[in-house]
Parts: sequence; structure tokens; C-alpha cells
Amino acid sequence: MAFVFWMIAFESPVAAALNHLLGAEPWARERLAPFAGETLELRLPALPALRFAVVSDGRLRPASDEGQASLVLSFGPGVLPALLKGEDHFMRAVEVSGSASFANEVLFLFRHLRWDVEEDLARFVGDAPAVRIAATAREFAAWHKDGLARLAENFMDYAVEELQLLARRAEFEQLRGAVLQLRDALERLEKRIERLAR
Repeated sequence: MAFVFWMIAFESPVAAALNHLLGAEPWARERLAPFAGETLELRLPALPALRFAVVSDGRLRPASDEGQASLVLSFGPGVLPALLKGEDHFMRAVEVSGSASFANEVLFLFRHLRWDVEEDLARFVGDAPAVRIAATAREFAAWHKDGLARLAENFMDYAVEELQLLARRAEFEQLRGAVLQLRDALERLEKRIERLAR
């Protein structure tokens, strides 16, 4: 019973957040409305599955676990690194099963539905401070992304130079060329041996 209460308590705020995004974009609700009654299940690592049903106005409500979901989106452990690489990598990391038409609409919304942070902030702090806060947050996020990219680059350099776990591209190409030359020389030698044997 406590687990069911926890799930409802968790799903309701998630549904409210998703409905807030949908509420700001009538076109998004219009795209979801034809799927009224369909169930979407989100599977996230280390969390129980979240289920939402589409209602007639194109919004979502928490749904029960009864029956099979119309669409299941599974976000595996590789989703977070893929998200850091970009939207295309993220979308390829999501495993989709269920209704193809419903999946197309939901994935389209994933790609195009954006939270207008500035508009929501402006309600509390005014337009000018909202713009400044949002710009600062974007700069902070870009700084972190740049920092992660540099960290990954430094690790690659360390793996190549210090640990010698990886070969440099030039060294790899040189080895590859040598292997190809050796293969060609062996083929020529085999042909000569065949001619001599005859």
C-alpha cells in the first residue's frame, strides 16, 4: 500500500510538470489528443516505471499498472552520456516498443517541446531579471558541458600518452598500412609458389 501511495505521489508531480509543458503549447496537445485513452510507460534506471494516460484534451494523467501500455519508452543507463553528446545520440539511446504512430508523436514532442524557463520566471521576478537569470543558467550549463568535454579529452590523452592503453590514430594507420602490405606480399608469394609447383 505504501508503495502504491509513493508511486501516485511521484507520478502526479511528473504528470503536472508534463502538463505544464503541454499547457503552454496548444499545438502539442492537438497532436496528442487523437491518442486519448492510450497509455505511455516511461522506464528509467533505478526507478519504478511511470505510467500516464492521454486524456481527450491532449494532457496526461497518472495511469494504473493494469493492462499493457500502448507505448513503452525505456531509458537505459547509457541515456545520460548520450544526452551529453546531443539530442540525436539521446534519441538513439531510447528503446521504443509499442504503437508506432503513438511513438512517432511522443518522440516528435520529445524533440520539439521546450520549457520556456524565462516566461515562467518572469511571473515571479519580472521580465528583465528572468532574462538575466536564464542567460546565466545557460552560460553555467555551457561551462559544465565544456568542462566535461575537456575532462574526456584529457582522459583520452592520458590513456594514449601515459598508460598507452590506446594507439594514436597515426600509429594505428601506420600499423594498418603495414598489415595490408604484408597481406599483399603473402598473396604474391602464394601465387609464385603455385607457379613453381606446376
